[in-house]
Amino acid sequence: QVQLVEYGGGSVQAGGSLRLSCAASGATASSYCLGWVRQAPGKEREGVASIERNGRTTYADSVKGRFTVSRDGAGKILYLQMNSLRPEDTATYYCAAEPSPVLKPLEAYEYRFWGKGTQVTVS
Repeated sequence: QVQLVEYGGGSVQAGGSLRLSCAASGATASSYCLGWVRQAPGKEREGVASIERNGRTTYADSVKGRFTVSRDGAGKILYLQMNSLRPEDTATYYCAAEPSPVLKPLEAYEYRFWGKGTQVTVS
């Protein structure tokens, strides 16, 4: 079992930046695949970025070159640095974790543990 809490959401103008954080507790997060998934009103959840146990990262095409995912050495904090934000990035961003092997880390169904989300609004 793991608990996840997101921080850092807010409102920014197009072209601006935000850094999201996800604090993990209750389990050894370093043994999990950790990911960021976003959802806009009326839209399906969209995998944004992930980082695996070995540090391998995966990004959605829509954010490549703009977003960077990372984690601390202990695996207790997950980060998402978002640069050059666009209005279409507006969504609730969720931190997610999965302890079993993940074949498609950008697919929301791969994750069993979820945070409550943090809102990002880009004008």
